[in-house]
Amino acid sequence: MTYIAIGIVIVIIVLVAPMTYQKLSGDEQEGPITISKGKETVTYSQAELKDTLTPIQYKVTQQNGTETAFDNPYWDNKQDGIYVDILSGEVLFSSTDQFKSGTGWPSFTKPLVKENIVTKKDAGLLGSRTEVKSKEADSHLGHVFEDGPEPTGLRYCMNSAAMEFIPKEDMKREGYEDYLHLFN
Repeated sequence: MTYIAIGIVIVIIVLVAPMTYQKLSGDEQEGPITISKGKETVTYSQAELKDTLTPIQYKVTQQNGTETAFDNPYWDNKQDGIYVDILSGEVLFSSTDQFKSGTGWPSFTKPLVKENIVTKKDAGLLGSRTEVKSKEADSHLGHVFEDGPEPTGLRYCMNSAAMEFIPKEDMKREGYEDYLHLFN
């Protein structure tokens, strides 16, 4: 009986806490954002972002939301390729650093381009954790935890909704050929 009660509490925490935290934190984007996309600079109003992104992409990237575990496109992705920011196209993670964490979200041991990641302390209902954002677009990506596998001991637990996956076979066409060496 105790195991059932613990299981119910865990389910409630996983499903309700992220939504509650978002409402309490008030930490979301306001006003226009300007993003450098290669040599081009684009400015989006919040209305334009809502039109550009799907509702879940907007909730995650702009309102620090969390998508549903095990119900997102990349949590169990096994293809070779890279992950980029959904808005700016910044290179974030590689499938070579992805691992099955059992959490239901895509997890990585390290960023592919560390300079494209910004971290900050994030005080929430369940204690302090470290938020991960993209540098250029300032998109909320997820959180990093110190319970990952070697070699880093880190688990970058990301939201699929904040990223676009570029399969290895499309990387050259999409302008990411500099990263093809990862898959030789």
